Amino acid sequence: MNDTLIFTATFNESENIKNLINQITSIDKDLCMLIIDDNSPDKTYEIVEELSKENKNIKLLKREKKLGLNTAHILAYDYAIKNNYNNLITMDADFSHDPKEIPKVVELLKDNDFVIGSRYIDGGSNDQKFTRYLLSFLGNKFIKLISRTNSSEFTTSYRGFNIKKLKNFHLNQINANGYSFFMETVIKINKKKFKCKEFPISFKDRKYGISKIPKIEIFRTLFNLFKITFKNEK
Repeated sequence: MNDTLIFTATFNESENIKNLINQITSIDKDLCMLIIDDNSPDKTYEIVEELSKENKNIKLLKREKKLGLNTAHILAYDYAIKNNYNNLITMDADFSHDPKEIPKVVELLKDNDFVIGSRYIDGGSNDQKFTRYLLSFLGNKFIKLISRTNSSEFTTSYRGFNIKKLKNFHLNQINANGYSFFMETVIKINKKKFKCKEFPISFKDRKYGISKIPKIEIFRTLFNLFKITFKNEK
């Protein structure tokens, strides 16, 4: 699987990152990883630096300050293109996404252009606290209804991109931030008629560290949904 790049963005994930990297390398020692860290105050990047000395497949890009998830994902997509990877798999660093699903994503990318882990299809589940679960569940239903996009999941970042098949697409075409960035990506890829596939995931609430996503973000996403939909229909 050395044609696949696994990417995660980090900010204060020192309690999770070593275990995550170890679990990923245990799947396949040839898997390549890119970690983009936004100068974490808890020195997450120092842990990654030490692990990269032992494993040449672990790459670290340390940025000077917190610049946002959307810019990190765009940078990772660009890195994958420039380094000739066939596939890019993105995931969270807090174990809300199970690394054991990576081989499934790689397999699905053989026949699909874009795949996304879904909590809301048969076999999927969401272990978030009730309020966040309800906002996420209803939010994703509403996004599907308004955007008229054939997807049940828009906001999870557990995704696979077949770089070679996604012609005329780049994440730098996405203008939104936060959850809206993830939502707009799914909508745009579907609108471009790429072959998409959802696979069920069991989404887990983080055990260590603090969530960086404010509850109000889901409302910002819904507001941006109307902007994106209106723009597409003009």
